[in-house]
This record gives sequence, C-alpha cells and structure tokens, in this order.
Amino acid sequence: MNHLPIQHSTYRIRRVAQLAPVAAFLQAARQAMFGDRVDTSTPQADLRDFASVYASPGGCMLAAWQGDRIIGSIAYRAYDGRFAHLALPRAHTVEVVRLYIDPAWRRQGLAGELFAQLRQQALQQGVERLYLHTHPFLPGAEAFWQRQGFVNLHQDADPLWQTLHMQQLLQTGSAPTHPVAA
Repeated sequence: MNHLPIQHSTYRIRRVAQLAPVAAFLQAARQAMFGDRVDTSTPQADLRDFASVYASPGGCMLAAWQGDRIIGSIAYRAYDGRFAHLALPRAHTVEVVRLYIDPAWRRQGLAGELFAQLRQQALQQGVERLYLHTHPFLPGAEAFWQRQGFVNLHQDADPLWQTLHMQQLLQTGSAPTHPVAA
C-alpha cells in the first residue's frame, strides 16, 4: 500500500522521479548546510546518476512542495559500505541522506513527516536497517534523529567533521521498532 502523495493543508509530499525539479533546491540546501567545507559547484555522484540511485528499487527520494516550490527533501540509497570501520551489512541496509528543510519551514514538523514517509517506503521495500551520519556543527541534527528512533553507533575523532554515525533497525511487516515523533 503506497501512501504517497501526502496532502497537508499547505504542502504535499511526493516521491521524486526525476532530478530536474529538485536539483536547484538540493544544491542550494547543501551550500547553506556545508558552506566552504565542501565543493558544491559540481553535483555529487549520486545526483549525476539519479535514476539508478534514487529512482530504482534500492532508493527513494521524497520532496515536500508548497505550490510549485520545494520546501523540503529527504532520500535514501543503498548503503555502499563506504564507512568500512562500521562493518554494517550492505544487504537490506540503506543510507538516509539529503534531509533539507527550507528555513521558513523548520520546527513545524515537516522533517518528521518527510522521515515518516521515507521510513514507510523503506518498510515497503524490505529494508531492515536505516543508517545515516550527521555532524555536531549541524544544529539540532543529532537530537532530531534520536527523536526519530535512531541510536548512535560511533563518532569519528576527525577534528573537522566529527562524523556521528547512527542507525535504526526496522521490522518489516510489523509495527515500528522505534516510535516516530510527531
């Protein structure tokens, strides 16, 4: 049973089938989030190969729209083992990425709604583990993910990024293993 699109009184959430409608939003959000820490002038590999990463059975991208304007996004992609020190299984594991919320829409529940819908898509696709990483310099990120039911796995000692790795285990075909905050 597919619950998309979600209608809210002032926005709708739906699955993104092509990069073009969301490309500018994703680039601007990444620039705002990471500033000079990363090169944002060139699209990342996952976006250059959007069809096989996000529009394939192993991935999913959702966007929240207010009229014809995107106000939020979230996605997952098949976990590729890029953090070898974590020893996470690749099978049935996805990496949650690209949660960006327009600043005017923050602290209104939109991120939680986007995540709840993404989680539902993952359950429907037989995903057993959601993995993500975040950073202490992103205000409220760790607390938000903990409210969504993620647990800390490891924090890297790198003084620049201090990457925090988190996961949530899912039980497919049953009730959520972790409550989703409203």
